[in-house]
Amino acid sequence: MTSQSSDADEATKASGEPTFEKAKKKAQEKIDHLFNISLNIAVTGETGVGKSAFINAYRGLKDDDEGAAETGVTETTAEPTPYNHPTMPNVVLWDLPGVGTPNFKAKTYVKKMQIDRFDFFIIISSVRFKENEIMLAKEIQKRKKKFYFIRSKIDNDIRAEEQKKTFNKEETLSRIRKDCQENLKELGNPPVFLISSWNLSAFDFEKLVSTLNSELPEHKQYALLQSVPVTSMAMLEKKVDMFKKLIWAAAIVSGGIAAVPVPGLSFACDTVTVMTFFTKCYHAFGLDGRSLEKLSERVNKPELKNLKKAPLLKELAASSAVRLGGSAVGEFLCSLVPVAGNIAAATISFTMTRDILQNGLKMLADEARGVLREAGLE
Repeated sequence: MTSQSSDADEATKASGEPTFEKAKKKAQEKIDHLFNISLNIAVTGETGVGKSAFINAYRGLKDDDEGAAETGVTETTAEPTPYNHPTMPNVVLWDLPGVGTPNFKAKTYVKKMQIDRFDFFIIISSVRFKENEIMLAKEIQKRKKKFYFIRSKIDNDIRAEEQKKTFNKEETLSRIRKDCQENLKELGNPPVFLISSWNLSAFDFEKLVSTLNSELPEHKQYALLQSVPVTSMAMLEKKVDMFKKLIWAAAIVSGGIAAVPVPGLSFACDTVTVMTFFTKCYHAFGLDGRSLEKLSERVNKPELKNLKKAPLLKELAASSAVRLGGSAVGEFLCSLVPVAGNIAAATISFTMTRDILQNGLKMLADEARGVLREAGLE
């Protein structure tokens, strides 16, 4: 058996498909989803409940950052306003006008908002859920769309209750949750997620993400897990696990096409796929400067702002170049550190690419784990 056929067999086995051609097709579909799939999240509720604050927190922005959704105690949203994720522009959170306002009656709200364009709805309230939210949820149900209830501003409730001698945090949270669910019985007792947009790691945000992840189609899960902020070590490991499961696909896409005898094709394919995969990991794990700054403010550790993780991609370039020698990926990665001369395309095997992706993912994941330990979020 030739090395080429052996490599194809290895790739086919990793894909779970019966033939290499089907493996390549499946791999391309998986990578297209990982890199390009869209996710449109509608965020709605009555005026002043914290819709915009939630959108900003999800996107890792402060309320006064450039590009942040406008917040305020009066209705600041006059029409559905899209807010792209800063590192994943195909993920869009839509700030919808408050339901039940004079301009947006609940009965006509669904039609005006054109709800079919959204993947799911987040319905937010800062107190009990009222008639307008329940009516909206029923209309969403009729169109076979998913909705999720968030009780916002939980940190405010906790601060108020802490003043009492009999304060018990868990009992307080349980009481708030039951109070909200009491009004939602006619909807089949849907879960209510208690959220603080000021600190997403404090209450039910990760439960919300887990629920969304279990109910979304697989290709939409890729967009969700890449876009949500890293709020704990458990959240990071979910992201790492997702990328691990897609290494075989990235290896086939970047390595499999290299056999086509078209000058420059293997170079273009290898560089785009491998480096995009690493860059997606880098941002999803919260290693970019903006994410580190946000984390340092949240845990009150200014030193985290000074961590320089951008050189990680350059380090991956150097280490991968040693492994690959003169291959297209190696030459390209090495070129991130200034190198003279032309880059020559070369064939790269599935197993070699897989090893590069595994090693690079491990390096980035270990760095992210180290950041979370320094932040005290183990």
